[in-house]
Amino acid sequence: MSTTKLPSRISVSHLDNPQAAFQFDFSDGPHLPSRIACEFLSGSADLESWKILDNQRYRFVIVDVSEAELNIEQAAAKAYRDLLEQVRPSGHPYLLRIWNYFSAINHGQGDKERYRGFCVGRSQSVDSQFNTPPPAATAIGTGNDNGDAAPYLQLIALCSSQVARTLENPRQTPAWRYPREYGPVPPGFSRGIILDEDTETPRLLASGTASIVGHVSRHIGEVAGQLGESLANLEALLAEGSKQSGRDFYIADCEALRVYLRKPEDLAVAESIITAAGIDRDRVLYLRGDICRRELDVELEGVFVAA
Repeated sequence: MSTTKLPSRISVSHLDNPQAAFQFDFSDGPHLPSRIACEFLSGSADLESWKILDNQRYRFVIVDVSEAELNIEQAAAKAYRDLLEQVRPSGHPYLLRIWNYFSAINHGQGDKERYRGFCVGRSQSVDSQFNTPPPAATAIGTGNDNGDAAPYLQLIALCSSQVARTLENPRQTPAWRYPREYGPVPPGFSRGIILDEDTETPRLLASGTASIVGHVSRHIGEVAGQLGESLANLEALLAEGSKQSGRDFYIADCEALRVYLRKPEDLAVAESIITAAGIDRDRVLYLRGDICRRELDVELEGVFVAA
C-alpha cells in the first residue's frame, strides 16, 4: 500500500509577506492589536510572517483588552473569556499556541505581582478543556517594569480544527504543576506543541523557554549562563518532540527564533551565543522584553521544522 505525503499546512518566515495570515509587528507606532510594544533590537526584519496554507485547519485570533479601567487580573479574565467565546463555538475550537503581552509584568511584590495576577485572572475564565493539557504559550512584559507602554493586554492565539501533540520538557517541571511559591495559581501552558504531524514537514513550536531546571531559576545575574541553560532546554524539548513523533527535530533546523532580552546591553553576548549554537542568524529576532520571572534576563521561543 502506498503512502501519500500531505503538504505542510503552516509556515513562518521573517519576510514582510502581504499574503501572510498574520504578522507579528514589532515596529514603532501607535497601538494596534497586532503591534507588540517590544523594542526591536536586532535581526533580519522586524516583522515575523505566518502563512496558513490550509485555513480549514488553522486560524489566528487576536484579543486586545485595555487596562484603562481594569486591573491585570480583570483584564486577563476578560481576555480569556472573550477568546473562548470566539474559539470554542467555531470551526477551530482548539487552542494550540498563545502569545501574551502586557506592560510591567514584574510590577508588584509577592502575590501582588502583575504576572501572578494575570495567571489568576486567566484561571477564572478558562474551561476544563483548556487545561487538559494547556496550550503552548509565552508571556512577556512590554515597555519596561515601570509600565512605560500602552496599558493593553494582547493575546494572539493560533487555533485549529484538530487537536495537536503537546510536549513537556524532561528537564523542567510542567509549568501547570509549579509549587505554591510561584503564585496562587500556576502558569497555564505546555512547553511545546507539534503541528502538521501528518504531513511531510511537521513543525515544533517551542513555548517561552528560560533558564529553569525543574522549577528553579538558574544562573541568576549571568546572561551567558542563562542563554546556555535555555538552549539546553530547547535541545531537550526537541529531543522529546523527536521521541514522541518519530520525526527528527534539530536546533539547526530553526525556522524562526525570538530572543527576548530584559537588558538591551546584553545583545552582543546573546548574538554570539545564539550564532555559536548553529542557528542561522537570518532566522533570529532580538527583542527587548521583560521575562515573567524577575530574576531572569532572557527567554527564547521558536519554530523548528522536522528534518
